[in-house]
Amino acid sequence: MNAPLTWGQTAHALAAQFAVRAAGHDREASFPFENFAQLHAAGLLTLAAPRELGGQGATLAQLAEVIGAIGQGDAATALVLAMQYLQHRSMGRPGGRWPEALARRLVHQAAQGVSLVNSLRVEPELGSPARGGLPATLARRTPQGWRLSGHKIYCTGAPVLAWYAVWARTDEAEPRVGAFLVPAGLPGTRIVQTWDHLGLRASGSHDVIFEDVLIDAGNALELRPPHGWAGGDPGLQADMTVLLGALYTGVARAARDWVVGFLHQRKPASLGAALASLPRAQEAVGQLEGLLLANERLLAGLARDIDAGVPVSAVDSGLLKTIATHNAVRAVEAALSLSSNHGLSRSNPLERHLRDVLCGRVHTPQDDSVHLAAGRRALGI
Repeated sequence: MNAPLTWGQTAHALAAQFAVRAAGHDREASFPFENFAQLHAAGLLTLAAPRELGGQGATLAQLAEVIGAIGQGDAATALVLAMQYLQHRSMGRPGGRWPEALARRLVHQAAQGVSLVNSLRVEPELGSPARGGLPATLARRTPQGWRLSGHKIYCTGAPVLAWYAVWARTDEAEPRVGAFLVPAGLPGTRIVQTWDHLGLRASGSHDVIFEDVLIDAGNALELRPPHGWAGGDPGLQADMTVLLGALYTGVARAARDWVVGFLHQRKPASLGAALASLPRAQEAVGQLEGLLLANERLLAGLARDIDAGVPVSAVDSGLLKTIATHNAVRAVEAALSLSSNHGLSRSNPLERHLRDVLCGRVHTPQDDSVHLAAGRRALGI
């Protein structure tokens, strides 16, 4: 009798199917709803949620294996799934901001059907909240509950989300800031299909607009004075480093697999043999392998520390995020250098992998913030 598949093996099997559809979704910038139906059927939507809330309590290392596998097949799908995992993991963090009843409800819905949640933080004027400043999105307390108004951009997974964790400020004399949990589809909520990006085109990262949307008073997850959020959430940032690092390493692994096949198949008449026989090609592939290995070991070590409860500073996780992202980009660029015009042809997946992997650089924290914080720490400033 065959042993049941592990979560990672299941993800690899699904990723092979997702990869077949990825080019079409990328070309049309269409959302891969069918991928999420399959992820739900395979039981992968609740992996990150704590067992005590009805989830499966997977370790960060296990989640990274799943995200890396899905990223190898379809990076846009992996990004939406990673956001789900980050929100579900935050439910179980000590001193967390999630009311238990709300958290249990979201996990139950994800177990029963395709139900996902993501944090909506970025705004047209504010940009990323990680850079500071109060959100323009406003929550007004009324006798019926909170009334929410605002405009969020880059809302990854917008077409499939069942819940929005909206970053907003209150209308109090001394404003507080925090996330408000909004069920999708409420009156006054609308999605504006603005996402037309270079990479991750199938991620559905559209704008979401809220116009006097009424939510329950208990849907404010945690409200603090603005200075109370200084320094961010080191635990969340470390989780992001592992999951997003795994995603973009998965993209780089897909690029490696394609170029290895290309080097074996391509036999120029002038050479009379496959390009794979050239020492120069062998050396370049070896360098690419080194970048992948460095990322895999780096991310595995970080995940192991987090799973063991070892604190990881925001400065350290930021540096590791930058290193992993740049290694993934360099690996795809190395694959491109070996394939020349063939790699840039839209008939091959390598150009899509290049566009997708470049998106890793824009995730918070960006390089300048990472290096500034690390430099100040080293200098004692």
